Amino acid sequence: MKTKVVVIGAGASGLVAAGFIAQRGASVHVLEKMQRSASKVRISGKGRCNITNAMPIRDFPSNYPGNGRFLYGALNRFSNEDCIEFFESLGVKTKVERGQRVFPLSDDAHEVANALERFALRHGAKIHFEHKAVDIRQSEDGRVQGVEALSGARKEFFEADYVVVATGGLSYPGTGSTGDGLGMAESLGHRIVTPRPALVPVRVEEEWVKEVSGLSLRNVELTILDPSGGQQSFFGELMFAHFGLTGPIVLTASEQVGRWLEQSGGPVRAYLNLKPALNEEQLDKRLLRDLETFSRKQFRNALDDLLPKSLIPIIVDLSGIPPHKVCHQITREERATLLKLLMALPLTFTKTLPMTAAIVTAGGVDVKEIDPKTMESKRVKGLFFCGEVLDVHGVTGGFNLQAAFSTGYCAAQGIEL
Repeated sequence: MKTKVVVIGAGASGLVAAGFIAQRGASVHVLEKMQRSASKVRISGKGRCNITNAMPIRDFPSNYPGNGRFLYGALNRFSNEDCIEFFESLGVKTKVERGQRVFPLSDDAHEVANALERFALRHGAKIHFEHKAVDIRQSEDGRVQGVEALSGARKEFFEADYVVVATGGLSYPGTGSTGDGLGMAESLGHRIVTPRPALVPVRVEEEWVKEVSGLSLRNVELTILDPSGGQQSFFGELMFAHFGLTGPIVLTASEQVGRWLEQSGGPVRAYLNLKPALNEEQLDKRLLRDLETFSRKQFRNALDDLLPKSLIPIIVDLSGIPPHKVCHQITREERATLLKLLMALPLTFTKTLPMTAAIVTAGGVDVKEIDPKTMESKRVKGLFFCGEVLDVHGVTGGFNLQAAFSTGYCAAQGIEL
């Protein structure tokens, strides 16, 4: 008799787990409540799917603010190099872009999702769409016995020697990530770390950001002030939106911003350095040179070489320097004010956007109750977890999908057949 395995969720981690388990000779049933597989993969990376990152695998754990140490073994058992080779074997050619981000050569996330589905099916896994898992049953000795699922109004029971929960978190609920696995895990005695949004845009108080909505800035530095007196800085790219800020460095900072907002019970202050490559003295010399070059121009027309066009009226207004003032009349004090503004443009964070706008979920099944080598529950024999349902999350750059693939692989190898 073949070993029977039920995988709950046909997303990134679930399909990887199902394929590798079936490859080892088990009978695998995948329960997916949506009408298609890997819905979140299909929209990831703005439809391009950032599969992984090409940086050395030893540097990966530091890119997981949520329990990177837990992933150490999994990342080495199925590394980024393994991931790239895996997709190449499935016919998905890859390329490396800025920030060592790895994408499919086709720039098509559907190619990645379809390849994962084919991988699972090719090795004999059966995928049951529109089947929502509602209960994981246990035998009298506490071991998993199977999974009860709803298909429309009809209940079905799938007997199992092992169950792999790969239901995702709470972000992008339209893709099927609605926390089902967290409820089942909790009912089986697992501790759930309260889910919260991670990699999520941030609202700001300043009204002027609406005027530059859509503007992206590269190579800037965002410094956020800790309510307790410290600060954290993030260097890279951000984008203004009608509600506030988004983009890589904002998304990376967002979970910490959310924590500080909760701690302070009020807004969190931040500053944006528009020219972090220059120190104060260098930037002052640059300003002097530009003001001398455009000495006969009005101040409002003298910043074209320094700033994006849409940002100039904002900086002019915030500086307090009369926009019609001729550049050679600008005083040292006014130049000092402008210098300070360019190096520390003030922003006020009021809240993060809700979970529905988050790229990933922080929180989930407490990893202290999971074997980091096999992904098996330490509480329930035969129960495994992988992917975003775990209390693990990374920054942008391909790290979250890599975690899904690595934990899915480890769960597949951890099952004793």
